[in-house]
Amino acid sequence: MTEENIPENTAPNRGVPLWAQITIWTALVALLVVVFMGLQRAQQGHVPEGSKTEGFSFTMPLFDGYGYEGQSEIALESLRGKIVVLNFWASWCVTCKDEARELEEAWRYYQPGGEVVFLGIDYVDTEPEALGYLKEFDITYPNGPDMGTKISQAFRIQGVPETYFLDRNGVVKHVQLGPFSSTGQIMAQIESLLAE
Repeated sequence: MTEENIPENTAPNRGVPLWAQITIWTALVALLVVVFMGLQRAQQGHVPEGSKTEGFSFTMPLFDGYGYEGQSEIALESLRGKIVVLNFWASWCVTCKDEARELEEAWRYYQPGGEVVFLGIDYVDTEPEALGYLKEFDITYPNGPDMGTKISQAFRIQGVPETYFLDRNGVVKHVQLGPFSSTGQIMAQIESLLAE
């Protein structure tokens, strides 16, 4: 082969640089770990009915204007002796908006009796967006952020909205995956717990 037959732009093929290979493999391993952890969590499912919440005890800061009995934070343990409705929601969640008015209506019905406490747990959200949501739907029951998703991880929520009804002993009696279709649906769960 003579020099005149060699194409000008031909360079020896050296392959992908080592730093790029390391970066690609690291990213793939990280992705596999995330997928594996997600699959494990999905297989565990949410906290089942009949579970005691002793292992899920938490203290949560409450948004300004959404405190409980003058407190700026609330501990799940402090609500023993009351029926507790834990609602996981987010301002970006379309179906959360579908049930927001029903939850507020049920809260206003039961609040004067003092036997039932609603607690909204804002999931993966920003405070300004969350407060805008609460104002838009005229929500008055206690609400706060799930800092670092610790509460949602403890309850192994699968998405939002997700609502847990706890009896006076802190036992999960009903889990609602997805939005409620009516205030009556919420009240039926509460009435069954009040009758116990």
